[in-house]
Amino acid sequence: MALDTRVASPRAARPARVAARATSAGKVPPLLFALALAVCVVLAGPLVFLLLEAASARDVGALVFRAFTAELLWNTARLTVAAVAACVVLGTGAAFLVERTDLPFRRFFAVAFVVPLAIPDFVVSFGWSSLSGAISGFWGALLVMSLAVYPLVYLPVAASLRNGDPAEEEVARSLGYGPWRTFLRVTLAQARIAVLGGALLCALVILAEYGAFEMLGYQTFTTEIFTELQVAFDLNGAAALSLVLVALSIVLVAGELASRGRRGAERTRAPRHPPQRHRLGRLRPIALVGATGLVAGAIGVPVATCGYWMAQATTAPLAGVSLASATAQTAGYGVAAGALAVVLASPVALLSVRYQGVLALLLERSTYLVLAVPGLVVALALSTASLRYGGGFGYQSAPLLIFAYALLFFPLALVGVRTSLAQAPRRFEEVARSLGVRQRSVFRRVTLPLVAPGLAAGFCLVFLSVVTELTATLVLRPTGVETLSTQFWSYQQNLSYAQAAPFALVMVGLAALPSVALGRYFDRLARRQLASGAVA
Repeated sequence: MALDTRVASPRAARPARVAARATSAGKVPPLLFALALAVCVVLAGPLVFLLLEAASARDVGALVFRAFTAELLWNTARLTVAAVAACVVLGTGAAFLVERTDLPFRRFFAVAFVVPLAIPDFVVSFGWSSLSGAISGFWGALLVMSLAVYPLVYLPVAASLRNGDPAEEEVARSLGYGPWRTFLRVTLAQARIAVLGGALLCALVILAEYGAFEMLGYQTFTTEIFTELQVAFDLNGAAALSLVLVALSIVLVAGELASRGRRGAERTRAPRHPPQRHRLGRLRPIALVGATGLVAGAIGVPVATCGYWMAQATTAPLAGVSLASATAQTAGYGVAAGALAVVLASPVALLSVRYQGVLALLLERSTYLVLAVPGLVVALALSTASLRYGGGFGYQSAPLLIFAYALLFFPLALVGVRTSLAQAPRRFEEVARSLGVRQRSVFRRVTLPLVAPGLAAGFCLVFLSVVTELTATLVLRPTGVETLSTQFWSYQQNLSYAQAAPFALVMVGLAALPSVALGRYFDRLARRQLASGAVA
C-alpha cells in the first residue's frame, strides 16, 4: 500500500500547524488587549515627551550638532565599546570556568560572580577612587564599569552553557577539533545570543550611568544631561542631549535584535545529559587566582573600603537622616515599585504568551524601548509633565517616584512573568475552561498559582534595581526624604566618607537579599528544564 505523501509534506503540514496554533491561541479577550495596550502607551510616554520637547525647541539643531556634543559622543562611545568588550571577556570566562571546568570551589564562585549585581556602580567607584586619586578619568571608568557590570554577561552565558547541547561538542572533538577550537567554534557559537544579550544590557547600563562617572570625573552624555537640568536649568539642552543618548540606545537595541535574527532561533529542547566538564590540569592554579582576583576586585575592594571608612566613624558620628529612616524609605519604595511593575507586566506577558500573533509580538517588543531611555530622562519627562501639564500635581511625591521606578524597570518584571508563563502548562487552563469556569476565575484559580514564582522573580528584580537606583531618585524624591543611595551620595559629595560608608554597606546588604532569591529561582528553573529534557 502506498503512503500518502501529502500528510508528510511540509507544505501540507504548514497550514495545519498554523490552524492548530490559531486554535490554541484563541480569541484575545478585549479587556486583556486594552490593558496591554494602555501599558505600552504609558511606557512610550518619556520617549514621546523628548520628541515633543525637541520639536518645540528652536535651536535643537544647534544644540545637537556642536563640538561639545561630538566630544561627549567620543567619550561615551569609546568607554562603552571598551567596557562592553571587557565585560564579555570577564563574564564569558567566568561562566565557562564555573559551568564547564573542574575549577575548585565552583559553588562559591557561582554565587560570588553574581554578588556584584547587588553593589551599585557608584559604590564600586567609591571603593576604588577612595583608594587612590589616580583611579579616575577614562581608565578609572573602564576599570569600575567592567567590574560592576560583567555579571550581566555572566548570568545569561552561564545559563546557556549549563543547558547547552553537549552532542555538538562531542561531534567536534570526534572530528579532530582541539579544546580551544571546539570552544571557539562550537561552545561560543551556542552561547552567541546569550553573549549578545548580556553585552546589550551592559551597554545600556553604561550609557545610563551617572554616579560612577561623576565620582571619577569622566564626562558622558548622562553627566552633562544632569548638569544641564540641575545646575543650568536648561531643559532644551538636556532634551537635545537626551535625544542623542536615546538614539544611541535604540541603535544598540536594534543591532542586537538584528544579530539575533540572523543567528536564527535558539534550540528550545533541553539536553538529555549535562555537558562534560573539562580538566584544567596545570591551569587550575592560574584559573583559581584569576577567579579570586575578579571577586576581590568586584566585591572585596568596595566592601573592604566601606568597612574601613565605617571604622573611622567613631570620630565622625552620623548626622542628618538616620540610617534606619533611609533604609525604611528605600525598602518601602522598592516593595511598592516591584508590586506595581509586576501588575503592569502581567497583561503584556499574558497577551504575548497565551495569545500569539503579530500584534501581540509588536506590543511586547515595544515595551523594551524603555531600556533605551536612561533613568534621568524618565525623571525629566515625568517632572516636566507634572509641572507643565498637571499644575505641579504629584511633583516630588512618593507616588510619582514609585511610578518612575515601575516604568524604568518594567522590562525586568516582564522577563520574570513571561518566563514563568511560558513554563506553565496551558492544558490546565483549557481543562478549567472546558468545565465551564469563567476566564477571570481561571486566571485567579489556575494561572496565577502557576506563575507565582515568576511574579516573585520579577518583583525581586525590580526591588534590587530600586535599591541601587540614583539618578531618577535625585530628581524625583519627595522634599526632605532621603533613600540609602541619595544619602550616601550627599555624604560622599561632601567628602564625608565615614558617614557615607554605612549607607553603602546597608544598601549592598538590602540588595543582596533578592539577589540570593533570584539565584535560587533561576537555578531551580534550569534544573527543571534539564530534568524535562532527560525525560523527553
